[in-house]
Parts: sequence; structure tokens; C-alpha cells
Amino acid sequence: AANTLKFNNIAISSRREARATGNGMDAANTNLRPLDEDVAAAPTDVQLAWLKRGITQPGGKLPLFNEFGQRISPRTVRVCLEKGWAEPWFWNAIKPDWLVCKLTRKGRALVDGA
Repeated sequence: AANTLKFNNIAISSRREARATGNGMDAANTNLRPLDEDVAAAPTDVQLAWLKRGITQPGGKLPLFNEFGQRISPRTVRVCLEKGWAEPWFWNAIKPDWLVCKLTRKGRALVDGA
């Protein structure tokens, strides 16, 4: 659709498109449509470390940068989104390639079980 932003195989639609298609909006005011495949693989050490950092943050917010000040790899973010461990919280209009994410229930359960 014309008002859909593609972010690493995740489609995020505008409010207008969501209203027109009848799809509901989430708390981040995005219409997130994850990939259909749900692979039950275990997270890597890097993915699990990133997810664990969301446990102590308000709302389960996941950091944009690691403990050394380096940006979290977009690949780490993409895989966690695809597997349902994280979800977009809001879209950053100033830095559209920086997706602010938060833990999902599935992500919390994964971290709690690790």
C-alpha cells in the first residue's frame, strides 16, 4: 500500500490505511503485520542479552545501544521482531531506521525461562 513502511520484512502501516482496511492499531499507533512463519529456534547469546535488558526497563523498552555505546545490530532487532520476542513500540520520524522496541509476552517468557 502507498502508506506502508517496510522495515526488514515487517510492514508498518499508517493510521489512515489501518482505518480504511479495518485493521486495529496497537499502542505504538502502528499496524504491525509480522511474518507468517514462527520458527521455534532458541535465541543467540547476543539476542538473549538484548532481550534481558528490557526486563528492568519501564514497559519492557529495549535499548538502542549496547553497554559500550554501540548501536544494537539491525539484524538482532529484525530476528527478535520476526520471532515475536520484541515488537515495535513507536516509529522514530527523525531516525526512521532506528526502531524503538519493547518486549512481548513471548519475549518475557523466553527471558524468564533462560
